[in-house]
Amino acid sequence: MSSTTVLPLNDPALAELLTGRLALVEERLRDSVAHADPLADDASRHLVNAGGKRLRPMLTLLAAELGDGARREVLDAAVVVELTHLASLYHDDVMDSAPLRRGAPSAHEVWGNQVAILTGDLLFARASVTVAGLGPEAVRIQATTFERLCLGQLHETVGPRPDEDPVAHYLQVLSDKTASLIATSARFGAMFAGCTPDVVSTLTSFGEKVGVAFQLADDVIDLTSLGDVTGKTPGTDLRERVPTMPALLLRRLAGSAAGTAADRELVALLDSDLSSDAALDEAVGALRTHDVVEQTRSQAVELARAAAAELAPLPTGPVKDALVAFADALVDRAS
Repeated sequence: MSSTTVLPLNDPALAELLTGRLALVEERLRDSVAHADPLADDASRHLVNAGGKRLRPMLTLLAAELGDGARREVLDAAVVVELTHLASLYHDDVMDSAPLRRGAPSAHEVWGNQVAILTGDLLFARASVTVAGLGPEAVRIQATTFERLCLGQLHETVGPRPDEDPVAHYLQVLSDKTASLIATSARFGAMFAGCTPDVVSTLTSFGEKVGVAFQLADDVIDLTSLGDVTGKTPGTDLRERVPTMPALLLRRLAGSAAGTAADRELVALLDSDLSSDAALDEAVGALRTHDVVEQTRSQAVELARAAAAELAPLPTGPVKDALVAFADALVDRAS
């Protein structure tokens, strides 16, 4: 399966340039996951071969066009962020018991949980080897990003403290688990293209906001899109009791004076046994039509606009336009 980016590139010259560079990243990515050991090779290539949007390396390449995007370090940085993302998916799918990823069976469905986890570790190791060639500052940023990825997953797994607002807790989880790597993708692009510290800071802030918006949009997509479009089983998070913004907003509403009997019945449905496909379909169908889904979509759009506003200091031109389009595309998509 080939990779496809969500980024609409309206400038033909920029589109041709970035498409060519993304192809180079794809080649390097496949070389980076190759192993002499047959099992490690097959398992490591599994998600690379399944394709994907490659939005993180694309953001790295696009941000680099604010400086000298032709530098070798930019391509290496793009490989690092995608390797890190792929590694995290191996772990996430085990923790979420996700049967599908990008339309293919998840690695743990093919080789079991232990092999899937170890394969994720192998990809993290390969990312570390590549980032080491980019210097101490890149290693520090990568390590900090990895720490945030782990903290986000940890806090999602444990859940909010009794005195903590579940919605605020979830937004922090998204900031760590998803936005941190998207922010680093933009940061690396600007940084290794030789941009000024102000531009690097601007792109990092942009990536943080657009990363949370992206995951909120994913929460909506998980309920509203078909599995053959997303490559994932709709409602998997509901079945595995993984928090999402629509469910959290529903629970907050049901527990307030504004909540209705229908809201409380829907919460009870979400808390029931969803192990059968019929029960899961019923829960997804009921939540899909509730106002909390549109509220989540509105939050995603608002954050994407805030991300675009971060770009105000940048010079006008096709790169800035493409970054704004990147933010819009992440929340206005079907998968």
